[in-house]
Amino acid sequence: MARSAKKASSAKKSKATKGSSVHEGAEVQANEILARRRASRTKRAAALRAYAVRVAGQMKPTRRGRGVAAVTVERAPFGAASSLQTAGYLLAVGDSWFDYPIHDVLTKLEDNYAYNIESAAHKGDPIEAMVSRVGQMDKFARLMDKIVAMGATPKAILVSGGGDDIAGDEFGMLLNNTDLPIAGWNEPVVSGVIDTRIATAYRTMFALLNAVCQKDLGRKFPILVHGYDHPVPDGRGFVGGWGPLPGPWLKPGFEEKLFMDLTKTTAMIAELIDRFNTMLQKLLKEPGFENVRYVDLRGTLSNVADYKKWWANELHPTAGGFLGGKDGFGAVAAKFQEVLLQVP
Repeated sequence: MARSAKKASSAKKSKATKGSSVHEGAEVQANEILARRRASRTKRAAALRAYAVRVAGQMKPTRRGRGVAAVTVERAPFGAASSLQTAGYLLAVGDSWFDYPIHDVLTKLEDNYAYNIESAAHKGDPIEAMVSRVGQMDKFARLMDKIVAMGATPKAILVSGGGDDIAGDEFGMLLNNTDLPIAGWNEPVVSGVIDTRIATAYRTMFALLNAVCQKDLGRKFPILVHGYDHPVPDGRGFVGGWGPLPGPWLKPGFEEKLFMDLTKTTAMIAELIDRFNTMLQKLLKEPGFENVRYVDLRGTLSNVADYKKWWANELHPTAGGFLGGKDGFGAVAAKFQEVLLQVP
């Protein structure tokens, strides 16, 4: 019993140390990002002063003297009222669900719910790349400046990621061959990818977003992160996935390990997506992430007979309209809106 208690105490201490190191690392990286932003603001202020001089030199004298162009070189007061008509300003980082041709989740939120969104999202980025020093966070900080410069306050931050960490050329590594006694998901590999690597990247993402906002604007903002719905691994890529076009991302991996039955592989991928969603839900319970809210998308898009009306390919929803099918991205945006309406 004493040995068990000692082991439990050691595990608890290890977990606390791991969480502390993530937040400490986020603090360091946030300082680096904001230092680069301060340097950029200084350059911009100098450019604005030069612009003011040029404009003043071009203006004709008035009865009260020469016209003077007033330029504010500091950012607008945080939280000042904005004259623009909008349901609120949102910031976003993420993958192709936030950066898809013609329509994606963000365009649907703008069009259907009147938000103004500044996004650093880039299709194809895995979550671990987003938080790297060459990832999306510097652009995120720059876009936050733009919102504040308009005298506005970000309503929330939206995060999408993880699909590119799982799907793609290496997807087959998650599987054991169907002819083996251990056929199916390779548990140690799946756990390493989802519960360790992706979870750590998300933990870093949340900590980094909070650190940047707290240090720069003096507060945290609500963060909305979504899991994925259950797709169908039918081999369809972007616009068919022919030639250089992206995809398919799932079926080749299943076929590599000799899983050929679509009904079977659809059920298997649902298990994997559930595992991913469970990981996110657990992360939100960790200390320091009280401002993070989970958007559960399961059951939003179909994975039965009519699934092609909802899924444009193996990984992305349809957009409806002239593109045909249901408005899958619109349905996803509606789930985000349900949570956004709960944000003060």
